[in-house]
Amino acid sequence: MAHPKRKISKTRRDKRRTHYKAVAPTLATDSTTGETHLFHRAHWFEGKLHYRGQVLVDKTEEAEA
Repeated sequence: MAHPKRKISKTRRDKRRTHYKAVAPTLATDSTTGETHLFHRAHWFEGKLHYRGQVLVDKTEEAEA
C-alpha cells in the first residue's frame, strides 16, 4: 500500500483542491408563464405543473371535480 514519506502540508493540499467550488445553479425562464426555474425540471405555477411551456398536471381541475 502506498504511504507518503512526508506529511503534505495544509497549504499544498488546499492548492490541489482549488478547482472544487460550489457553483450557482443555472436558471431558466418559462416561455409561457415567465416563472424562473431550474433547467430540465418541471415547476408548479398557480396549481399547474409546467414543463417546456406545456401543462403536465392541472391540480385546479382535480379540486373542482
